Amino acid sequence: MFLMFWAVKLLTTGIGETASDYLGTVSIPLAAVVGVGTFSTALYLQLKATTYHPVRYWVTVLGVALFGTMIADGPHVALGTPYWFDSIVYLGLLCALLTWWRRSEGTISVHSITTARRERFYWGVVLLTFGLGTAVGDATAIDFGLGFTWSILLFAVLIVVPLGLWKLGLNVTIAFWASYVLTRPLGASIADWLGKDSRYGGVGWGIGPVTLVGLLLFAVLVAYLALTHSDVDHAAVHASAVREPDPVLE
Repeated sequence: MFLMFWAVKLLTTGIGETASDYLGTVSIPLAAVVGVGTFSTALYLQLKATTYHPVRYWVTVLGVALFGTMIADGPHVALGTPYWFDSIVYLGLLCALLTWWRRSEGTISVHSITTARRERFYWGVVLLTFGLGTAVGDATAIDFGLGFTWSILLFAVLIVVPLGLWKLGLNVTIAFWASYVLTRPLGASIADWLGKDSRYGGVGWGIGPVTLVGLLLFAVLVAYLALTHSDVDHAAVHASAVREPDPVLE
């Protein structure tokens, strides 16, 4: 389950990146409608539910990934702000929301999401992690000139750091959220590398085909989870009224 969770999460980051770019090339208003519509509808259904279902949960994550890409790219496109600046802004917002969650609820552990209020905190944090991760990935690839290949290598190394520190005694909740943020620039860099033209350091498969392949893989993996229920922590479900038995690094 550990690897499956991160595999699906990585897919959502890549799909969010290329789908947003593809929709933007077709029509900016269409991209806005699809992004906002998918995000709001999926999140509404998720928050309304009182039990966990992998399809509903992961479609919500995918909706957040798409919308998170748009809110990260928005300031850069509309205001001309550099991605490194946007990264700092989103980092500040993420830290502020995590602090608010911690002070009001006493914990930010995903195992503690047993109330609607805590779940709202959770999805707010998830949205900001996508915004931050998108901005950081674009900052390294574009602002700092590393390109997609070096960005992939950089974040592939960085993403194993929280796991290593956890093995050495780092708090599991801190390790989880650090890894959660880093999946975004890693997945987005891989997707951009596959989809972008060689002029931009990419393979040149096209953002449309990469999005389609990502969606097919996403559907297969989520269907597997729905059929096998391998992502559900049965002990936690029976122990308490958990709204979402979220996976962790354990």
